[in-house]
Parts: sequence; structure tokens; C-alpha cells
Amino acid sequence: MKGRIKINGIIIAFAVLLISALPSFFLRSCPSNPMEEAIETFGIALMLMGQILRVSARGYKSEHSQDGSILIQSGPYAFVRNPMYLGILLIGIGIVLMVFKWWVALIFLAVFSIRYMVLTFKEEKKLKAVFGRQYEDYCKLVPRILPSLGAICNKDIREFLPLKISWLKKEICPILLVLFITLLIESWEDIKNEGFLIYLKESSGIFITIILFIGLVVYLSKRTNT
Repeated sequence: MKGRIKINGIIIAFAVLLISALPSFFLRSCPSNPMEEAIETFGIALMLMGQILRVSARGYKSEHSQDGSILIQSGPYAFVRNPMYLGILLIGIGIVLMVFKWWVALIFLAVFSIRYMVLTFKEEKKLKAVFGRQYEDYCKLVPRILPSLGAICNKDIREFLPLKISWLKKEICPILLVLFITLLIESWEDIKNEGFLIYLKESSGIFITIILFIGLVVYLSKRTNT
């Protein structure tokens, strides 16, 4: 019997980056600004990685401790203690890179710092009061929001990133909304100069990316449920 190929975070990140780059490569034969195209592609990839992490974390929590009565230490919560917030961080950085406007960066930095970092500390205080020593031991083993390089490189996807199609179905509308609104902001100057057709062309690339992204999630869901 052939051994199962280990899929770690590096392989997943490379796959998402490839998915993000392919539509741009085929739809834009001669990019006017290669550096800008590369930054935008990297931004899309970060957004998709963040969405994968959010889908996994929300779905896993809903099935294992929806009411918060159990301290989850497996799945994405063995990767970082706040995988949903890490997903939001990746999505936010991706939006900033894709739009590449200073005011977007300031808004995201302010919102994330005030809302999510403050919320993180409040939640940690509550969890410590509820679970006591169990939560303290968990904190010693698992980082708060930024994963270790060892975890990214060494952990198999089945250990930290479970996925199900039913989880994706619940999140697909917000994913599409964020991508297309971000694209609208990013393309606004081009729309004013060249018309709405430029947005439709850009949107077709995002649509292809979404199709490929869904295909990747379907594949990963089969890997994590076998």
C-alpha cells in the first residue's frame, strides 16, 4: 500500500498562491505593472488562506463545543489558540495588499487592534476562570495567534485543518462578498478611467479563482475526513 503524501501548511499555501496567480496569468497577457500584479496576487492568496482557516475553525467549534462548555485543544485550535482571529488577520492583510491604499491599512489596523486584540484578552481571562489549570497548560503549548514555523512545516493537514463542504456552504456568501467588494475598491480608479468593463474583466478572474478555491477545499475536505 502506498504511503499517504503528507500535506502541510507550506504545500497548502503554495496551492492557494498558485490558484490566485493562474487567472491573472491567463487573463492578462502583458501586465502593466508586474510588481503591482504580484502584490495583488499575494493579497488574494492571503485572503483565501484566511478564509480556509475561518471555515475550519468555525465549523470545528460548532461541532465540538458550540456552547463553550468544552475547552477545544485539537483541530485548528492545536495550531493556534485563536484560529478565527488569525484567519481575520490574514484576510485583512490580504485586503490591504490587494487595495494598496494607506487609509485601508489604517482602518484595518485600528479595527483589528481595538476589537480583536481586546476581545482576545477578555476571552482568555474568561477561559482561565472557567478551565483553570487546564487552560494554563494549553496556553503553554499553543501560541495565541501566530503559529510556529515548526507547526506549519511539520503538522499534517488532518491534524490541524479539518474541513467539510457543509462548513464551506455556510461561509461562501461572505467570502464572495469580501472578494468582490475589495476588487471594486481596488479597481475604482480604472473604472472611472476605462469604464465598468474593466471591473467585469477583473471579476471574471476572481470568479475563476473562487471555482479553483472551492475545488481545493473539496479536495482537502476529502483528505481530512478519510
